[in-house]
Amino acid sequence: MPQLESQRMQVVQSPIIPVVGEMIQNSPGTISLGQGVVYYGPPPEAIDRISQFLQDSNNHLYQAVQGIPELVTAIDTKLKTENQIIATDGSEIVVTVGSNMGFVNAVLAIADPGDEIILQTPYYFNHEMAIRMANCVPVLVPTNDQYQLRLEAIRAAITPRTKAIVTISPNNPTGAVYPESDLRTVNELCQQQGIYHIHDEAYEYFTYDGVVPFSPGSIPASNAHTISLFSLSKAYGFASWRIGYMVLPAHLMTAVMKIQDTIAICPSVISQYAALGALEVGVAYCKQKLESIAQVRQLCLTEFAAIQDICTVPPANGAFYFLLKVHTKMHPLELVQQLIQDYKVAVIPGMTFGIEDGCYLRVAYGALQQDTVAEGIGRLVKGLRAIVQ
Repeated sequence: MPQLESQRMQVVQSPIIPVVGEMIQNSPGTISLGQGVVYYGPPPEAIDRISQFLQDSNNHLYQAVQGIPELVTAIDTKLKTENQIIATDGSEIVVTVGSNMGFVNAVLAIADPGDEIILQTPYYFNHEMAIRMANCVPVLVPTNDQYQLRLEAIRAAITPRTKAIVTISPNNPTGAVYPESDLRTVNELCQQQGIYHIHDEAYEYFTYDGVVPFSPGSIPASNAHTISLFSLSKAYGFASWRIGYMVLPAHLMTAVMKIQDTIAICPSVISQYAALGALEVGVAYCKQKLESIAQVRQLCLTEFAAIQDICTVPPANGAFYFLLKVHTKMHPLELVQQLIQDYKVAVIPGMTFGIEDGCYLRVAYGALQQDTVAEGIGRLVKGLRAIVQ
């Protein structure tokens, strides 16, 4: 009898970015507007911290599962001053291997096989994958045509098996930023229903046109049911260093420590030292870089205005994404493949974010310099105009 992968893994979607990456490799000269990373790397102060790491031979041994104390303290200060989250008030901080691991920690800590977790669609594909890997059920609630929360639909989706509602703001893949009032409503609903509010803030600094994101973890008395996820990957050009952190109710700490000790033992200690250096520089580092990304965003909006008849571009005041709705009956992956082959520009098909009805494309504009993005967006607009009838 042949050996097969588990049935659990057979229902988990395959990541689309490597698939598109292979298409790009087969089409030299393609400009990628696909993967969500920034164009810059860490601040020099982060790199300087590595020498301090090397000076202590004990750093080559396992360190605290929760994270090195110096970094946990720095995160605690950041949360208080920037997010108004008081992590010492019935909450705990855990340094994670990126915010993806924080999400896995949360799901495994709160849910049993068959339990349900509510996701908004379009969803971040790794969240949906993690839920299925845990033998849980993602319950999908579509957002509205502006990619904003549909509060009554979320309420209606709750069942006795529901364990959590997930929100991401600023949002990947849509770029939407949820109003404070809506996030407060979701958080209050979770408290009333005895479930958790898992809120992902990986793009907390990436907002435009005066829009300000809100941290539900700052709501008084929310600490017992709110799990907040953060990441250094975007703000500090830290993607490969794999450092994030989570703020979780204290009563989940034992479960999360079991999970993290099993999967990672501890986050990379050298990366934690670098993260400490990055946080010492602070948000000013990201804000300085954000000026360039904001200019690129405006360039994209100007180009997209020329194809309004064939493409809908909902408001996107956060992150560095646009999720275009293309007015065509083409399969999105077929359209992506044709754009790569014939116009040398790559984007991500919307079906990987849980959108099955219609043709959607995610455009990421944070990874490239302005001139390169301008060329890529120009190719995309030209390609869409030629392909879509």
